[in-house]
Amino acid sequence: MAEWIPFIMFLTVCLVLMAGYPVAFSLAGTALLFAFVGMLSGHFDPAYLQALPNRLFGIMQNGTLIAVPLFVLMGIMLEKSRLAEDLLGSMASLFGRFRSGLGVSVVLVGALLAASTGIVGATVVTMGLMSLPIMLKRGYSSAQATGIIAATGTLGQIIPPSIALVLLGDTLSSAYQQAQLNMGIFTPKTVSIGDLFVGAIVPGLILVIFYISYVVLVARPKLAAPQAQIDNKEKVQILKLLQDLLPPICLIIAVLGSILAGAATPTEAAGVGAFGAILLAAIKGRLSLSRLREVTQGTAEVTSMVFLILIGAAVFSLVFRGFGGEEIVEQFFANLPGGVLMATVLVMLVIFLLGFILDFIEITFVVVPIVGPVLLAMGLDPIWLGVMIAINLQTSFLTPPFGFALFYLRGVAPASVETAAMYRGVIPFIFMQLVLMIMLAIWPQIATWLPELVYGR
Repeated sequence: MAEWIPFIMFLTVCLVLMAGYPVAFSLAGTALLFAFVGMLSGHFDPAYLQALPNRLFGIMQNGTLIAVPLFVLMGIMLEKSRLAEDLLGSMASLFGRFRSGLGVSVVLVGALLAASTGIVGATVVTMGLMSLPIMLKRGYSSAQATGIIAATGTLGQIIPPSIALVLLGDTLSSAYQQAQLNMGIFTPKTVSIGDLFVGAIVPGLILVIFYISYVVLVARPKLAAPQAQIDNKEKVQILKLLQDLLPPICLIIAVLGSILAGAATPTEAAGVGAFGAILLAAIKGRLSLSRLREVTQGTAEVTSMVFLILIGAAVFSLVFRGFGGEEIVEQFFANLPGGVLMATVLVMLVIFLLGFILDFIEITFVVVPIVGPVLLAMGLDPIWLGVMIAINLQTSFLTPPFGFALFYLRGVAPASVETAAMYRGVIPFIFMQLVLMIMLAIWPQIATWLPELVYGR
């Protein structure tokens, strides 16, 4: 019976989260309850909890995690200063003469916004408020419009710089070192957030190309948009387009370019991004004291949530390990028929299903530390695994009926847009993401080639 305790504990925390309780307190509270019962029954050694202060001190000393509040500040500042709104207007003017031009604009702006914020909810809500009414007015069906917006919003999972990739990269780094130590390698190789950023660039671009191709070839609006139908206010103004387009692109290039060139660590690049976002808002004349207060308060709230969940996950992982959960998972994968292939497929399926009830932060901090060391010890490349997990979560967040992106979009979509139409609209994009995952499974070099080229891994 004792060997089932880790699975019962994991199932319990999922049920508690589904009941709507706060994530951090659910993780820590469930773990401490099981630890208390385990100590009374003699199945849990309280010495494991004595390691908690060291775990928390390690979190405080982790300089890589400083990138989290900086990237969050960068994204919220770009959102609150309406730079994305200006960009969408200019892009719509540029492509508006083409029939599918508005859809292409939404994909491109959504990709840039996703790269800037890295937060799925913020991107989906922002793009829904900005572009959904315009797309419906231009003749896009409810399914087409909502599908494009929801799918584009989830690009924040895979396009760097992304909060999801920062947290996932840090967790995989620890898992990779643990896997090598478990194999008796006492001079372990390392993998960094920068490696994962670089590895995600090509898959992210492929996904954007897939989306644009679908929009141009299939998701065409009922109303054509010849030049004669474009209002004078919507005619292309090259100067305004450059003013709206260049700043966010330059900002993202500065962040990613400094990492690729080795001139800055991801944390330092995040500082560049945060400062650049504030500078752009000031140049646009949209940096007031009240807005700065709003942005910093939003940054503090998101950052506090992330680190509180990280603390709760640290308690959960210690108790899970104290009950022998890691050994049970390792034995389970070792005895699984099909070897590493079946183990990878099973983990991806579990993560996909958990994406219906858990956010990427919980999955990154709770699930990845449990299964990551086992899979990496079986020979998987950490960058490839990180990219696969990110795309898998992106697909999960988009899949009806529980996808988070659909819930976010439902909250801002007009009542005339039926939920069933939203479900139909995302199906082609889910298929495209599954195709990309199959491509990565067949050709892992899609994710590993660029890091090898840049860092010589």
